[in-house]
Amino acid sequence: MGSKLNVVIVDYDKGNIKSLENAINHVGDFDIKITADSDLILRADIIILPGVGAFPDAMQKLKERNVLSVLHEAVMTNKTPTLGICLGMQLLFDSSEEKVLTDGLGWIPGKVVHMETLSNLRVPHIGWNSLILNKHDVLFSFLDHDKDFYFVHSFYVKCDDSYVLAKFQYGDAMVAAVRKDNIVGMQFHPEKSQKNGLIALRSFFDWAQSRKSTHHA
Repeated sequence: MGSKLNVVIVDYDKGNIKSLENAINHVGDFDIKITADSDLILRADIIILPGVGAFPDAMQKLKERNVLSVLHEAVMTNKTPTLGICLGMQLLFDSSEEKVLTDGLGWIPGKVVHMETLSNLRVPHIGWNSLILNKHDVLFSFLDHDKDFYFVHSFYVKCDDSYVLAKFQYGDAMVAAVRKDNIVGMQFHPEKSQKNGLIALRSFFDWAQSRKSTHHA
């Protein structure tokens, strides 16, 4: 693969960061930095936006760390491959109704809404659920019969189907994974999804590497 890819996990006190770092180390040899430093974010080959907690608190933390404009430059202008996980995926969208209506990063059109309690299903949605692939995409081409991943969330994304890579069934069919250009979102936790989660991370890094190679050719 040549020189190590520089991976920045954005540090804003809202991530399950240690287990995510361990999972990434399992799938490849990367130079991982957990940081909110603007220069490091701009130099990153890959940006990961983790997330555990509430949407408004997460956006407030990103503002306090003064990283909103630099993230926008890295992701939207420089087209750095970016992965949002769980709450990190929800932040990619325009807004969330969690607690109070809050603007998100606005990188993918759509909104985050509360999971209705349909058919007496428990909210939050916690546990294993099977992906229903929405379209063929290299990111999930590894999936065969076993499509189970681990979820923990009370809110879900509503967006145009053109961005949706996979859904899951929980009462209604809900969005499990998205992609728009250089931006990928996974509502599930790959770092908690055992074998499938590690392969999903490996697939994302392979995809990011191929984008980097193509763009620098």
